[in-house]
Amino acid sequence: MGPVRGFKRKKKPEKKVDQNVLAASLGLHLQPLDWWDDFSQRITGPLSQSKNPMNFESVFKISRKTFSYICSLVKEDMLAKTFNFVDLNGKPLSINDQVAIALRRLGSGESLSIIGESFGINQSTVAQLTWRFVEAMEERGLRHLTWPSTEVEMDKIKSKFEKIRGLPNCCGAIDTTHIMMTLPTTDPQSEFWLDSERNCSMLLQAVVDPEMRFLDIITGWPGSLNDTTVLRSSGFFKLSEEGKRLNGKNISLSEGTELREYIVGDCGYPLLPWLLTPYRKRGLSDYQADFNKRHFATRMVAQRALARLKETWRIIQGVMWKPDKHRLPRIIHVCCILHNIVIDMEDEMQDEMPLSQHHDSGYRQQTCESADISASTVREKLSLHLAGKLLPESDPSALEDGSL
Repeated sequence: MGPVRGFKRKKKPEKKVDQNVLAASLGLHLQPLDWWDDFSQRITGPLSQSKNPMNFESVFKISRKTFSYICSLVKEDMLAKTFNFVDLNGKPLSINDQVAIALRRLGSGESLSIIGESFGINQSTVAQLTWRFVEAMEERGLRHLTWPSTEVEMDKIKSKFEKIRGLPNCCGAIDTTHIMMTLPTTDPQSEFWLDSERNCSMLLQAVVDPEMRFLDIITGWPGSLNDTTVLRSSGFFKLSEEGKRLNGKNISLSEGTELREYIVGDCGYPLLPWLLTPYRKRGLSDYQADFNKRHFATRMVAQRALARLKETWRIIQGVMWKPDKHRLPRIIHVCCILHNIVIDMEDEMQDEMPLSQHHDSGYRQQTCESADISASTVREKLSLHLAGKLLPESDPSALEDGSL
């Protein structure tokens, strides 16, 4: 006798089949979960409680493409060591795990304890693998922070600078920022690190290209020094003075007047043949005021680059708590390398970052009285040229007073 119409048979509960067991029985190999899908599920603490949906880009402020490239750079060095990092459950950390934790530490500026809580690892593990990452990036990423080696590269830079506000033959913009820190009160050298605003700080001097890429940096000097002293202590200064840098093609402004390669900087720097600063005197003529406007717009890329650096790699944005003063310069260096990698990879996350020019809030503008006479003449001729007023060299009335 068949089932009575209208009567429903009770269904037996379906057994859930382990997909891995099923795949094994069929001789199949399942694709592993995406690394981020797995890794994000292990995130705990405040980071996991964010109101916004957690995605890779919001946590690390770089794209997956850039992340993969960074992993490829440091993989060999980070996995070459005999020490293996594990989480609190004893599970080994993959190269992606390690790089992600190091990038979060550098990018968020959060404490070791918060990072450890977020990713389920010991504070000591956070510190150790972050430092291993810094060492590896210094070695493998250095090619992303170098002075242009060919005339073609430099010509591109000069062309882009000229498009900003018309300054010809400009090769870079220079600026300096403070990395603030708290030092132990018992540190006998703490006074040495006090800057003009009575903060303990370490200085970072950077020369930047039109795309906010760092071309040359120096860091490690105490905040008690001024911009001019740091500049004169740098390798960049020595190379430029010796004619081994900024030694490319001159351009002709008018008959008998040539302009060498140079960089631009604010009033905190000395006026040099290869470093042009703005006019500082009162009662500027129209063409001198116009030069200052062009100069300001051009050097703004350096301020924006340093602001972007601190906004993206927040470990150097706030006040660092009792950092190792020997390791800090290397951390700053690696943050600059990572900044350049994001630019070189044309990372779309750049468009999501605010464009600020304030990297040293609370610090007053420094001034330097030093001015090379020949540099004053060069600046005056360039100002006249930009205003269409530069006459041939033979005309003695062509050059007006070029004082500061």
